[in-house]
Amino acid sequence: MANMVIEQLMQTPTNEHKIEIVERKGIGHPDTICDSIMNQLSINLCEQYLKNFGVILHHNVDKSLLAAGEASMKFGGGSIIKPMLLIFGDRAAFSANNIEIPVNEIAINTAKQWFKENLRFVDPDKHVKYQVEIKPGSAALSDIFKRKSEVMGANDTSASVGYAPFTPTEDIVIKTERFLNSPRFKEMFPASGEDIKVMGLRKNNDLNVTISMAFVDKFIESEDAYFKRKDEITQEIGNFLRANANFDKVEFFLNTLDQRGRGMDGLYLTVLGTCADSADCGQVGRGNRVNGVISLNRPAGSEAAAGKNPVSHVGKIYNLLSFKIAKEIYDNVSGLKEVYVWLLSQIGRRIDDPNVAAAQVVLEDGTSIHTIKPQIEEVMAKEFERINEFTMALAKGKISVC
Repeated sequence: MANMVIEQLMQTPTNEHKIEIVERKGIGHPDTICDSIMNQLSINLCEQYLKNFGVILHHNVDKSLLAAGEASMKFGGGSIIKPMLLIFGDRAAFSANNIEIPVNEIAINTAKQWFKENLRFVDPDKHVKYQVEIKPGSAALSDIFKRKSEVMGANDTSASVGYAPFTPTEDIVIKTERFLNSPRFKEMFPASGEDIKVMGLRKNNDLNVTISMAFVDKFIESEDAYFKRKDEITQEIGNFLRANANFDKVEFFLNTLDQRGRGMDGLYLTVLGTCADSADCGQVGRGNRVNGVISLNRPAGSEAAAGKNPVSHVGKIYNLLSFKIAKEIYDNVSGLKEVYVWLLSQIGRRIDDPNVAAAQVVLEDGTSIHTIKPQIEEVMAKEFERINEFTMALAKGKISVC
């Protein structure tokens, strides 16, 4: 494959840095809500386009705002005063071959179904209003989909970067959030809302974890009951971290803004299990990277992958493909400590022919870049040969973007 660059990095691997900071926003965080719904909308549009036309038509629904509502929290159960507002934006194909696609209806139904499946206490008909501002796509970008080619042309000039492997800090941060939002944990602690953020700080080999967790007020009868449940959850988190976090020292904190004696004002309470019911807004692209974490020690691209079309928008394709290639290289080529993959497209150029595909590797002692370079090139070439298979996996929602 042309325009391939393999380079040795002379740097300290991330897990050997003295300081490492990693964040994970859970399923009920307003930013994750936006990412998840808009990406599901893209998946549902792809399904309709394939069903009606046999191909995926132009769409980029990667703009969305979740405006927070207003709520009155109360021990034993508060109420929603003003619903949240979910605004859908950007572009999609509304028709082709005299067949209409009900994009607005699909958008609203997608959001309602997502809320039903992921947030236990959100009634999508009562607690959320919807404003669809999706418009038909531009002629130039739509025309890309009409050009006859086995592989689509890129609809943007865009750069992405992915890496492998996860560090132990990245691994425990994502595992902790998934544990706290697991069905088992919610069954044990129904007062735990889905709006959870985990912030991990590693100093040398000591781990410090700060967790923000929205509590659901209908399960909290009083201030004393809040702190009793908080203590029970804290104990369970401690058990999980002791069993899963392999560090010299682990300390963690839950809802550090809480203060006894201040009543409702000193507690993190919500009506619906997400702060979007009354406090914080959400937006596509402000949540987790496509590998599920926000890792401040790592390079990151600027594209929001969620909602972009999966067959020509490299802001989505290359964003996810760079991580897949990095993992394939790390798993299949020996002698590597760390891998970074950079992909740059050029608008109009076939997506299997990037402007540059670069792998930067940190080597173990005794490994020669010249020895492993052919193996890395082979892995990268194979991934681009299978790019249509990869894009269809994206289109069908088989690969997570947040």
